[in-house]
Amino acid sequence: MLDEEPRRKRRFWVHPIISQRAEKGHFHTLYTDLRGHPEKFWAFCRMSVSDFDRLLSSLRTVLTFMDTNMRRSISPEERLIITLRFLATGNSFASLHFEFLLGTSTISRIVCHTCHVLWSRLRETVMPQPTVEDWLRIADGFHESAQFPNCIGALDGKHIRVKKPPHSGSRFFNYKQYFSVVLLALADSNYRFIMVDIGAYGSTSDARIFSSSRLGDRLRANQLSLPEPRRLPGYAGPPAPFVIVADEGFALTPHVMRPFPRRGLDVRRRVFNYRLTRARRYVECAFGILCSKWRVFHSSIQMDPENATLVIQACAVLQNFIRMHNPFWAVDQSQYPSSGGVGLDLTLHRRPGTAGIAVRDMYADFFSSPEGSVPWQLDAIRGSV
Repeated sequence: MLDEEPRRKRRFWVHPIISQRAEKGHFHTLYTDLRGHPEKFWAFCRMSVSDFDRLLSSLRTVLTFMDTNMRRSISPEERLIITLRFLATGNSFASLHFEFLLGTSTISRIVCHTCHVLWSRLRETVMPQPTVEDWLRIADGFHESAQFPNCIGALDGKHIRVKKPPHSGSRFFNYKQYFSVVLLALADSNYRFIMVDIGAYGSTSDARIFSSSRLGDRLRANQLSLPEPRRLPGYAGPPAPFVIVADEGFALTPHVMRPFPRRGLDVRRRVFNYRLTRARRYVECAFGILCSKWRVFHSSIQMDPENATLVIQACAVLQNFIRMHNPFWAVDQSQYPSSGGVGLDLTLHRRPGTAGIAVRDMYADFFSSPEGSVPWQLDAIRGSV
């Protein structure tokens, strides 16, 4: 039997460089000065000083740890700054180690714990289960901004690149030829996430993810507290159900609208597809804002899928938190072009049910009627030919 390799002796209890954290670490040298320059603070943390203080106030108790005889605890301010800096830059833990002069494993634990705290403490506040009144308010927002009445959300999925988990086979390998987990999201017209489902394998189609998600289950079971159908504005037809708009990757149902197939489209169907796309772009823009603000998404997240899911969850609730306190922050949609979602899996397409077809035809008739048309829609579909 071979002798075991001797364990390497620890040279330092605290490395000399790390021992200088209070004098040379980024938090101790920059934090106070950054607060005096709001534009620099925003560039460093990707949020305003007031939003940071509001966020810190709600998390302080769960980010506060006791000092011990061996070492002083890391303050809630520093824990939150480290986590926001990781999300804002996507820098590796080794890079943050040299910036904040903390151990790499310590930074890893801080980031994972703080992301978990962000999700668990903010979710009920910034992403609550909608009530009937909430759904009506969301529908009013889509009617005003996208001229799509009775729309209660835009649905799509986005691949988030992760490193290949060991022994995972091809489960996380997607059609774009990289490893990923999927963020499935329902967004409102203010680019906030109403519901999210995170962590599905990258190889799974959007239709299957939605079908097995909590949102899909509750929609099928009629447990979402949706409002009763109501007539479309000024239209003499029957009351129309409230619907979610999605792309071709999702199945057509009475509450999920997808475009008409692209072949053999007449003017009426092309108008419907255009109007649906105008409403669906809000979830694409929400994904664009998410990835633009939190640059951890610009490259592969170097974590296992479980911890990568914590990071995605934290960024989702942070987006809602910031937009909740800055509701009039304008967004230029041209900055966030449609990037395509999870993608189209033709093997999962099924013939839509007659109820879904009838609802889609009702909306198509409305959008082509004098009561439901918008002045520019015919010019828009001509320009898309």
